[in-house]
This record gives sequence, structure tokens and C-alpha cells, in this order.
Amino acid sequence: MAHDPQFEQLVQTIADRVRQELSRQTPAAAEPHAHAPHPGQPCKAGKGECTGCGWSIARRPDDVKKIMDMGANRVSASPGVMDGAVRADLAHFIDHTLLKANVTRDELKKLCEEARQYKFASVCVNAANVSYCARELRGSGVPVVAVVGFPLGATTPAAKAFETKEALRDGAEEIDMVLNIGALKSKDYALVQADIQAVVQAAGSHKVKVILETGELNRDEKIIACVLSKIAGAAFVKTSTGFGPGGATAEDVALMKEVVGDGVEVKASGGVRTTEDADRMIQAGATRIGASASVAIVRGTPAKAPENKNVRRIGGY
Repeated sequence: MAHDPQFEQLVQTIADRVRQELSRQTPAAAEPHAHAPHPGQPCKAGKGECTGCGWSIARRPDDVKKIMDMGANRVSASPGVMDGAVRADLAHFIDHTLLKANVTRDELKKLCEEARQYKFASVCVNAANVSYCARELRGSGVPVVAVVGFPLGATTPAAKAFETKEALRDGAEEIDMVLNIGALKSKDYALVQADIQAVVQAAGSHKVKVILETGELNRDEKIIACVLSKIAGAAFVKTSTGFGPGGATAEDVALMKEVVGDGVEVKASGGVRTTEDADRMIQAGATRIGASASVAIVRGTPAKAPENKNVRRIGGY
């Protein structure tokens, strides 16, 4: 696709305005919770204070009861506060993910069984596994998400659109696509926008999440990618594939949410492996989380190390 100088200038102008607005809104760095007690210790905060330690249910039960009586229906807590407790409030944020190349049917069956048990937001799999998972999850209310142009994003808009239609035909209900990273870095914004739009149009009423691969991008490129995704009609912007150089960070999630605003959601993926990781992403503005350590996250238990040590090093799911 030929460069469109006028379109590129428009995108750059929008990005400049977003950047300037963000620089004015950047808050001062938060003070560390110097008085947060060690888990298991009584709360040492003064009356009316909170150190943000995440143990209020155990340490300040009377205050928690008052908050609930005033109308709160959820209270955050750190893992281990209640032995054996499951963070059901986290489950509906999580796309239970399995994207490795050598995945077996037994592993996919287990993925779907866990999604049913914990009521995760979805299962997220490669296109070749969509039809199997859709059959396994029939009647469960748990949808299947397919990845498109995964993991490099270096296929044509027509190829991504075809892959999208095929995945939907096989039973996918949402699409996570990788944008054309090379085109973005080359400032061919018209191609990036057309690439996303081709998938959005092929998906019809189904939600499309655009994977930016934030570890490959500088701050300006992240802003521009978010702007282009919003222009193209994406429902979400997403941090990472889990196979690139780095995973999700709370800083990137917050930046992406500032750029896209209320009309587009943010998915944090790549390296989210603990309850604390998930809570940080949600607090930063994520409304969906991609993770393979989903069960460990909702149970507050240590996540099993990935089989592929290279994936772990670069922030895999």
C-alpha cells in the first residue's frame, strides 16, 4: 500500500496532541507504603488511614464490614488472606490462554475444563484449535477467542481478514490480531490502519483486540498505535503477544487507557502470572487479562514455570 502523507500527518498531529495532554496530566510518583505491615501482623495504620497492603479483610474486619454495609459489594485482598479462597472477582477479567505451537488435545481439554470451573472470560487459542474448543465449551457460556496474524503480525490485511472469517466460522466469538509492527515503525500509518480495519470489517459485530507488542515500541509508537486502533474501530488495544521482547507493564496499560479513553478497552497480556500482577493491571485500567497462569492467579498460588524458558524470559503468557 502506498504511503498517504496527508493521513500520516493527521495521525502524527493527533498523537502530538495526545502526548501533550498526557504530559500535563502525569501525576507525581506515589509515595511507597512505608507503614504497610508484613502479612500476618496486626494493622498498624492510624484511624482512618490505609497503607494499601491488601490485608484489610484479616486486619481490619470491622472497617471492612462498615464499608460493605455502606453499599460496597467487593473488597480487594491480597493472596493468602483466606486459605483456599478463590478470587472469583478476577476470573471474569481473564482470557485463559494456551498458544504454544506443540499444544495437545489433552491440554486443550484441560484448558476448557478449567475455564468452565472458574468461569473465566474466555479461552484464547490459535485458529487451528478454535473448533475443538468451541465444541468442548458448548453450553458453558465461555466464549473462544482466536488469535490472528500471530505472533508476528507480518501478514497482509487480506490474509488476516480471511483468517478472521475462518475463525468465526469455526466458533470464535472474539479476535485478537497482531498489528503490522514493521509498517508502524516505518510510519506507514495508512497501512497499519487498513490492516486493523480489514480485520474489524471481517469480524462484523465481534470484538477485535489489537495487539501492539509494546516491547517493540517506543512511547510515541505506542500512542500512535492506540490512536490508529481507535480510528479503525477496534474494541480493545492489547499489550503483547507473550512471544515478543517483554510483556505487560502497569505503566503501558495506564498509557494505553489514557490514549483510547472510555470508548476502547485495554487488555494486559504477557508475563501476568500472579494475583498481584493481575491486580496491578486492573488498577492501571485493564478490563481484560491474557494469562496461562489463570488458575494460579485466581487461587493466589505460585504459578508453574512455563516449559519454554525463552518465553518466560521475554514475558510469555
